[in-house]
Amino acid sequence: MHRLIAPLALAAALLLPALTSRAPALADDAPVTIVIKDHKFEPAEVKVPANRRVTLLVDNQDVTSEEFESAELKVEKIVGGRKQMKVAIGPLKPGRYPFFGEFHEATAQGAVLAE
Repeated sequence: MHRLIAPLALAAALLLPALTSRAPALADDAPVTIVIKDHKFEPAEVKVPANRRVTLLVDNQDVTSEEFESAELKVEKIVGGRKQMKVAIGPLKPGRYPFFGEFHEATAQGAVLAE
């Protein structure tokens, strides 16, 4: 009986930290990247899961600043030239949520699609 207990105790000691530690973040938890390049958003539409909080990573690759704005998403942030910014949105009901770049509104248009 004692020969069985020692290996079980060792296995439990090795597995316990793995079982009680926080699991690694899932790929769905990674930020959704939107690039600003040539005064346009790429991609122009991004899909996010509905009813979940999501982080957008806005990566401005232009040398000039741009404003990431959306009344529907309740966001109005300036992203400096060659800078990045994270924006937390949601949870969103299913639907389409437009955004734009106020400094180049003719070309900088996009939308978040919550599905």
